[in-house]
Amino acid sequence: MAITEPSLAFSAALILLAYLIGSVPFAVVVSKLMGLQDPRSYGSKNPGATNVLRTGNKTAAALTLLGDAAKGWFAVWLAQRLAPGITPGPLAAVAVAAFLGHLYPIFLGFKGGKGVATALGVLVAIQPWLALATAATWLIIAVFFRYSSLASLVAAFFAPVYYVFGSGLAWRAQPAMGIALAIIGVLLFYRHRANIARLVQGTESRIGGGKKK
Repeated sequence: MAITEPSLAFSAALILLAYLIGSVPFAVVVSKLMGLQDPRSYGSKNPGATNVLRTGNKTAAALTLLGDAAKGWFAVWLAQRLAPGITPGPLAAVAVAAFLGHLYPIFLGFKGGKGVATALGVLVAIQPWLALATAATWLIIAVFFRYSSLASLVAAFFAPVYYVFGSGLAWRAQPAMGIALAIIGVLLFYRHRANIARLVQGTESRIGGGKKK
C-alpha cells in the first residue's frame, strides 16, 4: 500500500497541534503539582527548568527538563506517525512550531521559556545522533567554561552545522530541516540576548556559583 503525502489542510493541523504540544508549560505544571511557587513569580521569572532549580528542588527541575524535552520530541514523532508520508517541508514546520510553542505558549499569554530542552527534544526526533553530538557540545562547553547560557549558544550554533556536514556520514540532510534548525538556532540566540549581554559584561552567573553583581 503506497504511503501518500498528507493534504495541505492536514499538514496545517499537524503544525497547529505541534504548537499546542510545545505550549504545555511543564515548569508551571510540575511546580503546581509539587506545591511549589509559580516559576513566573521569582528569579528570572522564566518558566523553565533552570529557574525551577532556584527553588532548590532538583526533582522538580529534572521533571521540568524532561517534560520540556519530551514535548519537543513527541510533537515531531506524532506528526511522523499520524502522517507517514509527510515530506521534509511540513515536518520541518512541525519542528519549528513545537519550539515556538515553548517560547510563546498560548497557555501562558505567549510568555514562555528559552527553549533549550525543547530544542534538544526536537533534535532527538529528527536524528538521535545529531541530538547526541549537540548535547555533547553543550556538556563540553559547560564543563570547561561553567556557563550554561554559553553552552546553549554554542550548541545552538553547531546543531545546524553538524546537520549539514554530517550528511552522508550518519544521516541524509534535507534542506528544509536544515533551515528549520537554523531558525531554531537564531531564536535561541534571540531568547538569550540578556545572557549574551551579561557574558560580554562578565556578570553572567556560572554553573554552581552565585549570580555576579
